[in-house]
Amino acid sequence: MNTSETLQATLTVTTDSARTRTMLRSVGAVLCGLVSTAVLTTVVDLALHASGVFPPHGERMADVLFVLALAYRIPLNAAGCYVAARLAPARPMRHALALGFVGLALATLGAVMMWEHGPAWYSLANIAIALPCAWVGARLRGARS
Repeated sequence: MNTSETLQATLTVTTDSARTRTMLRSVGAVLCGLVSTAVLTTVVDLALHASGVFPPHGERMADVLFVLALAYRIPLNAAGCYVAARLAPARPMRHALALGFVGLALATLGAVMMWEHGPAWYSLANIAIALPCAWVGARLRGARS
């Protein structure tokens, strides 16, 4: 193998390694955004149940409490997308929107599974806010479309 071939092989390995690291950082950024959203919303949910604002688990909430739940999910979803955008190795808007699409899928799955446990508008609203929250989170990071 001559010097040119050795250099080409080294560049190929280095480029592949850099792509792999970037891909892992991208996945990690979206995953961190998802986990932060899940943790924050769960903590708020549990605090509202523990404080008596929300009824005990298993009891259906009044519609006004679903409005409250949606009201705090909107900024928390945007915050999770901000985290994804902030941790993104490049293209923060794409990372935030990737998390938005994950949120869209999870909200749709949640709507199908929990349809009988709450008002339909709440399930549909959770689906509807996923992508706008992702865009807002990315914009808070300063990302452009």
